[in-house]
Formats: sequence, structure tokens, C-alpha cells
Amino acid sequence: MNIYGVEIVSDVDFPLNLPVAPSMGHRLQLLSSVPAELRRAVICGFPFYSTHGRKVYLYSDRIFDGNETGQPWCYEVKDVMSFYWRSGEKNIYYELAEHGDVNLLSFWFIHLVLPLFLSFEGVYDFLHAGCVDVNGRTIMFIAPSMGGKSTLTDFFIKQGHGLISDDKVPTVIEDGQFFAGGSHPYHRPHRRFEELGYHVDNFISTFNPIRAFYALESVGADGGVTLSEILGAAKFNTFFPNYLYNFHFLQKKRLLYLSRLLNSVPFFNVTVPRDFKRLPEVHDTICKHSLELV
Repeated sequence: MNIYGVEIVSDVDFPLNLPVAPSMGHRLQLLSSVPAELRRAVICGFPFYSTHGRKVYLYSDRIFDGNETGQPWCYEVKDVMSFYWRSGEKNIYYELAEHGDVNLLSFWFIHLVLPLFLSFEGVYDFLHAGCVDVNGRTIMFIAPSMGGKSTLTDFFIKQGHGLISDDKVPTVIEDGQFFAGGSHPYHRPHRRFEELGYHVDNFISTFNPIRAFYALESVGADGGVTLSEILGAAKFNTFFPNYLYNFHFLQKKRLLYLSRLLNSVPFFNVTVPRDFKRLPEVHDTICKHSLELV
């Protein structure tokens, strides 16, 4: 199966309809039976965050000031499951806890653990955005939580546009050009806990050049649908909160990456009225604008 452009070989069958298209050349194994020495190696950690009604912890064998080859890691979803790996290796191990099952394993591995692993390993830089195809052009929507990103992505899908990513977008730079790739063919517009959402047939798994970013600004139901370019420091201030996994040991590389990205890809603000009946107007405005970009 192909997730985030990575071929995943697993000893568990995910209850999902995932693509088997060629990957970007990356390959990982997801395996049970955590090696005993790896389990013993993770001796320090901290509460990482709380999400989807669960407490999450991250462990290693040292203070989190880097990600060195051979360094052990453990991502624990309290009372549900744990994932283990060593930096520089291509195996991720899982262990189900009291409340774990294959459905939860699918969700946590695909939606949260795999993007974190790929970020730590420097495979991709992940952006928190909705990403769709408009007549062969890859565009992204960014917004704060509850800012309408998922709703607009869902509307574009229902108008026949291809889904590239629902939430976490893998990006990479090649020969000075920035590309975004497909995450997985599921979309959850209502953000229910611990589910990937509904399956999208028109899913684009390949990596394609990023054409534009659109920051969504919610306005009153009677407000206008306007579009304006974001310039200067405002680009960074608007975009940076949507850069995922900002561990301090990743920041130097990521700041350089982000500065190049924002100097290469145009970034626009679009006002979105708080009225579902006006989504066609927002859709048409963005489509027309993205197709007019040189």
C-alpha cells in the first residue's frame, strides 16, 4: 500500500481501501513483535499532547535535542497502542494495549505516527492544509482550527476536483521546485475522533508542483468574497503556524525550507463568508484565480 508516497509493507491488514500505486522510492515495514532491546532502550519521555480524546507520550533514550542514527523512539497512545522505531532504520513496530484494535491502529499509524516519523527522518516537510487539484494545478487551503479548511476541501471534492490531502500534506523540494504529494484517499470533513472519514475515489497519489496557497479568512455571512496577495513578513506570520512538528532540532532546516517555499510559491488571502450557500462563489473565485496564475 502507498501512503504519503511511501510503500508500506505490514503484517496487519488495514480495513481500508488504500492505493498500491508506485511510491516515491521510499519503503517501510510496519511490524508487530517489538524487539525487547528496543523496548528497554526508551527510558525518558514526556506527555506529548492530548488529541482525539487520548493522552499521547513520546519517549527516547535522551533529551530531545536531536534525531541521531540509531536513536530509539516510542510513541505511546495511552491504553491503546505504542509504536517503536530507531532513527535511520526502515522498520516501525507496533504493540496493542488494552483498548487497541486494528481500526485504531490504522488511524493512529496513518494520520499521526507516519507523518511524525517521516518528518524526523527528513523525508518530507509536512504542512497542515487541505490540498486539491484544479485542472492539473495543486493548490492548498490553510486556516486555523475550525477555520473552514475541511469544509472548503470537501466542497471542492464534491465538485469533481481530485483530493491530494485532507489534513497533513507531505512536501519536498527537487531541483529548486516544491512538490506536494497525496496523503491517503480519505477525507473527514466533520473531524470525528479516531476516524479517517469517507473514501474519495478521485485521489491523486503522485507528487506535483505546488501552484498556490490560499489562507482562508472567515467573514460575516453578508461579506464579500475577496482575494488579495499576502506579501512580506505577513506571509511568514500567516504560514508558520501551519508548519507541523516544530521540534527545536528541526527548526533551523525548516526555517530555511519555509523561506524558500514562500519565496517560490504565491500566497493569497481569500475571504470566506460564513454561509454554506456561498461556497460556490468561493470555489469559483479560487478556481478562476488559480487558473489565471502564470
